[in-house]
Amino acid sequence: MAAERPGVTPIQLELDPLELPLKHTFTIARSSESVAHTVVVRLRWNGLEGLGESAPIARYDESVDSVGAGLRARDLGDDPYALERLLDGLAPAQKCGLDIALHDLIGKDVARPLWRLLGLDPARTPHTSFTIGIAGIDETLEKVREVGTHPIIKVKLGKGAELETLEAIRSIYTGTIRVDANEGWTAHQAVQLLGEMARFEIEFCEQPIPAGAPEQLRWIRERSPIPLVTDEDSKDASDLPALRGCVDGINVKLVKCGGIRGALEMIHTARALGLRIMLGCMVESQILTTAAAHLSPLVDWADLDGPFLTARDPFAGITYDRGKIVLPDGSGLGVREAGAVSLS
Repeated sequence: MAAERPGVTPIQLELDPLELPLKHTFTIARSSESVAHTVVVRLRWNGLEGLGESAPIARYDESVDSVGAGLRARDLGDDPYALERLLDGLAPAQKCGLDIALHDLIGKDVARPLWRLLGLDPARTPHTSFTIGIAGIDETLEKVREVGTHPIIKVKLGKGAELETLEAIRSIYTGTIRVDANEGWTAHQAVQLLGEMARFEIEFCEQPIPAGAPEQLRWIRERSPIPLVTDEDSKDASDLPALRGCVDGINVKLVKCGGIRGALEMIHTARALGLRIMLGCMVESQILTTAAAHLSPLVDWADLDGPFLTARDPFAGITYDRGKIVLPDGSGLGVREAGAVSLS
């Protein structure tokens, strides 16, 4: 156990499971949900509270229960700056929630926003996409109309009717379109579909085939007019060398790689390998989305739209100016207890 120092209070942990009802049932190629389940991490120390969040992914055998079990067993000691010791050995979703809460606590301790502690320029944030889940054509078009003039959408595909869906969307939407198959195609299907999708001016396609086959991604990329980006194939920095030359970019999600520190490692590794970078999210509250947004001046693309998809969010953090991410200037994450966020 870490020895406590005289006169310094120990870090106290509280975990709060969070249910987030969604505006619409959210469907991707492998699953659907109408309520998202995350866990809020609260660290109390020296009169301060650090907020973190994890949105564990069942595909990686992590859950709200497994996050709670791992964090409750952790000896937190009395020094939130001891990041290596505190985070070592945790599973990614466990590490994510604790890492974010520690960064928030440190920022509050020194009274500086996280983006400033990282030396980043808040004016360099990208515009985020707005995700359209899989649905019938009429429902999909209604969702696109709700988006209004938002400049970028990401359309979930992978369960058929891909070309009909995109043709319908293009009939009413003139902004940038990205697509995400969530591992829903074979390599041959991907080549055929991407070739036919080119007429819809698609910016890139995310994870067309099941993860674990980088050479198949290379084969698709050599035949596709649309750039490829990985998600499930790029969990953390150790996955990236195998993707060099196989894809054009990667999707970094804090819950996959273990939080702020893991995301920074992925970003720097990707740059060294010549890969472009997107920051993504799960369906989650403003805590986790805002934590990722603090890193967004470092990346090429953002898909930080979690707050758009929930019906009620008990926290407020980042805002959006016609799709451009606006970082809060409060200490740490700059997240506070509050209500929903608007598209404008």
